[in-house]
Amino acid sequence: MACLIAAPSSGSGKTLLSLCLAAWARRQGRRLQPFKVGPDYLDPQLLSRVSGLTCRNLDPLLCGPEWLARCFAWHGSRADLALVEGVMGLFDGRGPSSEGSSAAVAAQLELPVVLVVEASRQAGSLAALVRGFRDHGPPPVRLAGVVLNRVGSARHHALLAEALESIAVPLLGVLPHHPSLELPSRHLGLLPPGELHDLEQRQHQWADLAARHLNLEQLEPLLAPPARQAGAEDPIRWCLRDHAVALEQPEPPRVAIASDAAFHFRYPEAGELLEAVGLEPVPWSPLADEPLPPGCRAVLLPGGYPELHAAQLAASRRSLDALARAAAAGLPVVAECGGLLLLGSTLSDAEGRPHRMAGVLPFSAQQGALSLGYRQATATAHGLLVRPGETLWGHEFHRWQLEPVATNGGLWQLEGWGTPQRSEGWTAPNVHASWLHLHWAGCPAIPSRLAAAAGRAAPLPTSAASSSPMSPSPRSSRSAGG
Repeated sequence: MACLIAAPSSGSGKTLLSLCLAAWARRQGRRLQPFKVGPDYLDPQLLSRVSGLTCRNLDPLLCGPEWLARCFAWHGSRADLALVEGVMGLFDGRGPSSEGSSAAVAAQLELPVVLVVEASRQAGSLAALVRGFRDHGPPPVRLAGVVLNRVGSARHHALLAEALESIAVPLLGVLPHHPSLELPSRHLGLLPPGELHDLEQRQHQWADLAARHLNLEQLEPLLAPPARQAGAEDPIRWCLRDHAVALEQPEPPRVAIASDAAFHFRYPEAGELLEAVGLEPVPWSPLADEPLPPGCRAVLLPGGYPELHAAQLAASRRSLDALARAAAAGLPVVAECGGLLLLGSTLSDAEGRPHRMAGVLPFSAQQGALSLGYRQATATAHGLLVRPGETLWGHEFHRWQLEPVATNGGLWQLEGWGTPQRSEGWTAPNVHASWLHLHWAGCPAIPSRLAAAAGRAAPLPTSAASSSPMSPSPRSSRSAGG
């Protein structure tokens, strides 16, 4: 039943193998359902584009183990093939533990593991490395075999194959040196598919590489999907079971979602949950200087790369002023990470030049130290989306410092391994803004509360959405993280 593609460390070739298999399956006319372990947005975008099916994140820390099992069974069983791409190294989880790791997901779902090893500078030592990952635990893993990346020659191949044979581990194929396997990246990961202008050509090459260099007779059975379960419930419906919203509206309230090259870090379940609670998600591009959609009742600002487009965003006054007007008029505004940066006074680009943003929140953003890891958030205020004392899990990944740094109030207290507890986030009756990335399947009260708030909000008039006078900022309790 499917397999989990793992590695000793990031950069070993997990994504490359997953993309090659997805391209091969699509060429064969077979529907391959991809999954991705952990809090990742970029690998899933590539896997979705290449496979033709929406990649689903499997994160037991953000969503809980029951959601993980239901999501995998529901989506996997509706495809011809399925694979799960791991995260980081096989046993890398929260802090130094294996909690939430690829190994933990493989153990929970009872998946065999295919280990991808970057072998360009190895020979006999490969056996020691693979034996260590095979035998390490807990959790125990069932190693189905190894795929070798960056094999340099026939002689190198023979050396590595003999090393694996000595420990009775199958060699399932190789990924040779090839230009199509050199994927460009930046500080948060791989380039998104929209910036890979030769992606279609690469897909053909990946399918060719899979057919020529992978042992598909052994790999194909490892891609078998999970069996369809009689009476299984759509996981979206399941997680909203206790969070129904009654919106007595002639039409679903519209939620504008920033969706362009600057804002695209969003789990697919976010839109599905919004629809399930009675809202209509509508894409909106601040980069294109679009007005907010007519009849908009709420605004969602996901993460992304606004710093790469700071000058263009600053010039998008129609969009930014409409956003400021919406916040001042009381429309619900929800911002995560990169979306938070759009709400500030200024955002500095890579050269340190400040650019004016929407001015909804009183901070300026400059590049700073890396903040990375899972965070447990305990709400300290009654806000748009959370209630005091509620605890949930999120993930933080950014390199920003906000000035001035407020020390009072805040949305919640964040705790994480190796990082001191701190107050973080902004909250007001209609504003929720934080560095923290959330997966709403793990906190389904949030889309339900957003729906209720949107149902109460008066739609932003079209004239207000498209005009451009300056607007006051909402009063808020605030705290800067990062």
